[in-house]
Amino acid sequence: MDSNFAQHFAEDWIDAWNAHDLDRILSHYEDDFEMSSPVIAQMLDEPTGTLRGKVMVGAYWQKALAHIPNLKFELLSVLVGVNSITINYLGVRERLSSEVFHFGPSHKVTKAFAHYAC
Repeated sequence: MDSNFAQHFAEDWIDAWNAHDLDRILSHYEDDFEMSSPVIAQMLDEPTGTLRGKVMVGAYWQKALAHIPNLKFELLSVLVGVNSITINYLGVRERLSSEVFHFGPSHKVTKAFAHYAC
């Protein structure tokens, strides 16, 4: 994983969320990517906390964007792994949040895992 790519990805990902631009957000992901989050389990009553594919995750994120119209993220740091990065940011209600992104050969996200401070 190249640190320049990781930093650019993180900044563009944050900017896309802050713009509430769902198409731009989803452009970072493979069509069949997998998203895991404790919020998925809560909001959608999905016991696995996991959704697969742009259609399902996009519908979930569209609902989240409509539910939180003043959503704004603040990038704190970017951690680089082998084929993954972790973005630490302030999320909803300035809650410390982290997302771990695993990338495929196309440099698009194949799996993402959200984590939130207690």
